[in-house]
Amino acid sequence: MSGTNILRVLPIAARDHAREPGDASAATGTVAIETHGCKLNQADSAVLAQEFARAGYRLVERRGDANIIVINTCTVTSTADSKARQALRAARRANPDAVIVAAGCYPERAADDLRHIPEVSLVVGNQGKPKLVAMAVAADAKNRKAAAIADSGHDEIPRGILRRSRVMVKIQEGCDQVCAYCIVPKVRGRERSIHPDHIIQAIQTHLAAGFQEITLTGTQLGTYGFDLDGVDLPALLDRILAETQVPRLRVSSLQAHEISPNLLQRWESKRLCPHFHVPLQSGSDRVLKAMRRRYDTKTFRAAVNMIRERVPGAGITTDVIAGFPGETEEDHTEALTLVAEIGFTDAHVFPYSQRPGTSAHYLPDQIDPNIKRRRAAEISETAQAGYKAFRAHMLGTVRPVLWETAKPVGDDTRQWSGLTDNYVRVSAVSAEDLGHDITDARLGTLSGQTVQAEVVRG
Repeated sequence: MSGTNILRVLPIAARDHAREPGDASAATGTVAIETHGCKLNQADSAVLAQEFARAGYRLVERRGDANIIVINTCTVTSTADSKARQALRAARRANPDAVIVAAGCYPERAADDLRHIPEVSLVVGNQGKPKLVAMAVAADAKNRKAAAIADSGHDEIPRGILRRSRVMVKIQEGCDQVCAYCIVPKVRGRERSIHPDHIIQAIQTHLAAGFQEITLTGTQLGTYGFDLDGVDLPALLDRILAETQVPRLRVSSLQAHEISPNLLQRWESKRLCPHFHVPLQSGSDRVLKAMRRRYDTKTFRAAVNMIRERVPGAGITTDVIAGFPGETEEDHTEALTLVAEIGFTDAHVFPYSQRPGTSAHYLPDQIDPNIKRRRAAEISETAQAGYKAFRAHMLGTVRPVLWETAKPVGDDTRQWSGLTDNYVRVSAVSAEDLGHDITDARLGTLSGQTVQAEVVRG
C-alpha cells in the first residue's frame, strides 16, 4: 500500500552527539524529507533522518524552512512518477534556494529523466542512498552565501518530529520473484537480508526515542534470512519479542504462499499486531499465472482462512491490480467475486500501469485506460462492503489503540486519531494528552471508515 507523507521522525537521540535534537543553535542546517510510496521507502527515510541528525541538520515540516529538501520517490506506476515530478517542482517553488534531492526508486529507474528537470539539484537512486546525506550536505555548503547561515525562525523542533508513534525498520531489501508487471526488482536489486543483530539494535534505538510501534518492512519478508545461517522470519520475530520491550510489533506484508502455521504461531503474543497485508493482485488464476505470481486463488483462500482461524479478529488488507494485459471481463468478474467473498478490511486498488523494463510492458492486448479505470472503481466499490462489515463487527468491543494525532474540538478537549492493533482507524474525544500512548478503547459508532470510540481506563 502506498501514499505520501512528510517525515516527522528524529529517531536518533542526541545523547549520541554533543547536542540535544531541539537545540537550534547547534544545528548546521535544516532538512525536510517527503516520502512517497511503500513502507520500505518510509524505513529508508527514517535512516536518512538519523544520518542528517548526525550531520547537524534539524528536521522541519515545511519545505520553505528547509535548506535541503529530499523527495524519496516511488516509481511503481506512472502516477507515482507524475506525483514525484510535481513534488520536486513544488519544492523548488516553496524554496528557490534549497538543495532539491530526487531520491529513491524513480532515480534508480530513470535517473536521466530527472536530471533534465531544472528544479532538481541532485539525483540519487537507491544504490546511492548511503552517500545521499554527504552529497546533499556538500551541495548545501556550496549553495550557501558567504554570510552566516540564516536562522529558519524555529527555536525548537516541532513535537511531531521529536517523537512519532510508529516507525518502519527495514529487515530485507530487493526481490528475486520478477513478477511480469513489477519494476521493484530493477530498482531495489536482488534479495538480501539484514542481520538480526542490526535489526535489534535499530529497534532498541527507536524504543529509546519513544516509539511505541515498530513495523518490520521489506520487499519480500517471507523469504527473510535465506542468505543467513539459521535465520528466518519466525526466528527473527522470536528474537525481537525476547530481546526487546517493543509494545507493538507489526509485519508489513506477506505473500499468500509464505503464510504457514509455524509463522502464525508467533501471533500468540499480544505484542504482535493482528494485521496481515497479503497482496492479491488478481482474482483470476489465468491472470495470476500471466503475472508470474507464485500462488493461485486456492492458495490465497487457504492463507486467509488460516489467518482467521489462528488469529481471531485479524485485519487483512490487500493490493489489487485492475486491467492487466489480456485481462477479460470474465477475469474481472472472478476478481470481483473473490474480493467480495474474502471481505478485506482495506484494499489498495489501482489500474495496471505499464513500466518500461518489465515483461508486461511488451505484452499484447493492453487494456484501454477507460476500461482499467472502470474495473478498478468496481473492485473498490465491491471492497467497501468488506470494510464496513469488518468495522461493524467490531462495534461494542474493546481494542488497544495507539493514539497519534489530535485537533482541538473545545477549550479543554481534542479529537484524537489512532490505529487499533488490527489496523482500523479510530477517533476519540478526550481532555487527556493521549499522544503516543496505547490505551484500550471501546468502539462505538462507524463514520465512513473511521470508528468513533471512547477511551477505557482501568
